Parts: sequence; structure tokens; C-alpha cells
Amino acid sequence: MRVVVIGAGEVGYNIADILSNEGIDVVIIDKSGERLKEVSGNLDVQTIQGSGSSPEILRKAKLDQSDMVVAVTDSDETNMVACLLASVQSKGLVKIARIRNPDLDKDSAVFDRNHLNIDLCINPERESVANIINVIENPGASEIVDFAAGRIKLAAFHVDSGCPVIGKPLHEIRGLCKIRDFLIVSISRRNEPLVPSGTTIIEPNDYLFILAETANVKGILDFFGKNTDPAERVFIVGGGTTGLLLAGSLEKKGFLVKLIEKRHDRCDVLASRLDKAVILHGDGTSQELLKEENIRNADYLIAVTDDEEANILAALLAKQLGARKAISLINRTDYSHLVSYVGIDGVMNPRHAAIGKILHFIRKGKIISATPLYDEKAEAVEFIALKTSEITSKPLKDIKMPKGTIIGAIMRNETVFIPGGDSFILPGDHVILVTLRSAIPKVEKILTVKLDYF
Repeated sequence: MRVVVIGAGEVGYNIADILSNEGIDVVIIDKSGERLKEVSGNLDVQTIQGSGSSPEILRKAKLDQSDMVVAVTDSDETNMVACLLASVQSKGLVKIARIRNPDLDKDSAVFDRNHLNIDLCINPERESVANIINVIENPGASEIVDFAAGRIKLAAFHVDSGCPVIGKPLHEIRGLCKIRDFLIVSISRRNEPLVPSGTTIIEPNDYLFILAETANVKGILDFFGKNTDPAERVFIVGGGTTGLLLAGSLEKKGFLVKLIEKRHDRCDVLASRLDKAVILHGDGTSQELLKEENIRNADYLIAVTDDEEANILAALLAKQLGARKAISLINRTDYSHLVSYVGIDGVMNPRHAAIGKILHFIRKGKIISATPLYDEKAEAVEFIALKTSEITSKPLKDIKMPKGTIIGAIMRNETVFIPGGDSFILPGDHVILVTLRSAIPKVEKILTVKLDYF
């Protein structure tokens, strides 16, 4: 497989990193020679300096010999033109574009086959807002990922110091909980992924990933000592595109929203675009303002300005002043590790959301979704089991899964269950697994076609 990535920013760099580590031939295009020098020093990819909207540069990248183009520069116009030119130079190419303009969504006619013919349009801000709404609607979790059309959830959260399961092995924990149908599929311990087994002992501040049927998630979070009281009041710091999208979504769902924005002219725009949210002109890192607006009664403060340091400060200040939970928009991976240690409850990461959508298009087999976990070191994958794959119609205990891979949940017809060693995967089942990044090529192989099928 050959992929051309246009734009060497956070999203482009990380996509190139993931794909090159899986043995995929990657070409990355960017205007900045300095940025490409950094890319070449860290990744095993080909680099080309120039504009992704230049026909000559795209010919130099050999689009006619490629399978996919991923246009993720900071310019919507460049990304759209790049995909348009790609259609001219190579008819069978899969085209993915990052489109950040909130007035253009994936269903816009401009992207259909009669116009730009883009296969996937990604709005990272819109995707990350959807993720955060899911977290707010499932209090107690730091991350929530939906699978099987919402029937199964992956809930992630830190183990607090008073959690009753600390010091206990996993094989005992399910016996202590009234809800038995859940599985701890992965643990992040000291910023490294840990593949759990029945003898794994839970430690304080472990970050657990649990798969369960959606109806059982609240009870499981209660068991682990998390506060699952429904949220009502949300503060948003930052009235840019992300803040506006988030406030609008929360309004429609009936939440009480206060939005703090520094720029007076932007406040006027926000007031004209939102119906019920209270717009406050001020600094979200101002202790006086937060106290005056009764931050102590807030269920969530979500800081989404363009300044990541300010987002962290606003979240920390809100927690200190009594807010129940605080979430900060952070794109930099070196900051993400610090969040739990300083007391912030979660991270909103548009880059992470965009990468998950792109991976879905790249994975082989009947992949429904692919979601990167903790800095792309592992991945949660939902797929439909093929009749021709190596994993169907045999007990799970007899399948030689790649090291670091756990099959966590299965939906057969409308029934969800957590599989054991004697369980079978049947053709047509929706299956969710978690695997280490290093195992992805082997996982893809067993999800596709048996050698003896031919």
C-alpha cells in the first residue's frame, strides 16, 4: 500500500508515523523544509517540499502509483484542491481531507461524487466535540468510545486511591461486582500500555479501559467508586470554533451553558449564534470571574482556547475552586501525560479524533471503526467477522492471536456478550478487540482471508 500525506503538522506527522511503522510506503508533502527535515530525522518516509495544491508536486509524489491521499494541512482550500487534482491524476485513489470550516460538513454536496469526490471529510473539532459530549453524558469516565452502533462502550478512567479493587487481581474483580459482563481490556500504567491477564494486580492511578454493554456502564463505574451523578451545568472557556460547536451541541441537549471569551467582538458573534448559553466577556483564567459566576456549582469546566497552557491553567483553577470535573483541550502528546497527575479529569484532543477516523479508512477487512488509545500506542478496533477469516468458527482459546491482543466484546444479531475462551466468533458478528500498535499488521492478516480459502 502507498499513501501520500499532504501536511506535516500534528495529524499528518502522526498518521505517517503510524503507517510507516506498519510497513506502508508513505510520502509526506509540506511547504516547510525545516519541518520536513525533522520528519526525515524521525520517520522512515519519503519527503517532498512544496504545496500540496501544486499539480507538479503531486506528480512528483507519483499519485498515479498510490492508493490513498490524505490532505491534512491547516488550509481547507489547499486540502480540497489537492483532492480535486488527485482525482484528475489518479481515478481509483481514495481521498481524505481535513475540512475545519464549521459551515461545511461531511454531507455537503460539494464533496459528493459529482463535485470534489472526496471519500472522507474530517472536521477534527466536530469529532472531538462529539467525543466530549459522550463523556459528559457518561459521568465517571474520562473517555467513552461507542461501538456496535452505540450498543457497546469502551469506558476509560483512572483508579482513585480509595477504589475498592486496589491490590486485587483481575480474576477476582468481576466476582465482586454485581454486573459480571465487562472486561478490562487494557491498562495504562505509568504512561505505558499493559496487556492485562487474570493475575494482573490493580494499582492506584492505573488508567483502565473497560468494555461493556452500554446499559451496564453506569453500574460498573459506580462499582469502581466513580461519581456518576448526571451533569447539568457546564462552563466553556474559549469561544472559537470548538467552543461554539460545543456550546451549540450542549444547548440542544438541555445543559445549562456559560461560555467565557476574551474578545468582545467574538462575544457578539457567539451571542448571535447561540440561543440559551450565557456569554461572558472575560478571562477564563481569572479567579475572580470564576468565583463570581459560581464555578463551585459547575459539573464541568471545559477549556478549549488556542492556548494549551491557558487551558490547563483554567482547568486546574476550576478544580481548585470546586468544579466537579475539568477537561482541557490539548494537542501536544507531551502535555497529555501530565493531565492525571495535576488533577485534570480529561483531555479533548482534536488530533486524536482525526487520526481515529483516518485509520478506519486505512485498515483492511470489514473494519467499522479504529480508535487510537493513549498516544497511539494501542488501538481499539471494531470489525465484522468474515466467513473467510482465520478467527471464525473455532473457540477463541484455539486462535493464535498476536501478542498484546484481547477480544473484548461480541454483538451477534442484537445480543451483546463478553466472550470467554470457549466462545466462538461467527460470520457477521460485530467484534471489538484491543491490540498493541506493533501487532496491527498481524491482526489485519487474520481478519481478512484464510490461505486455504482459495
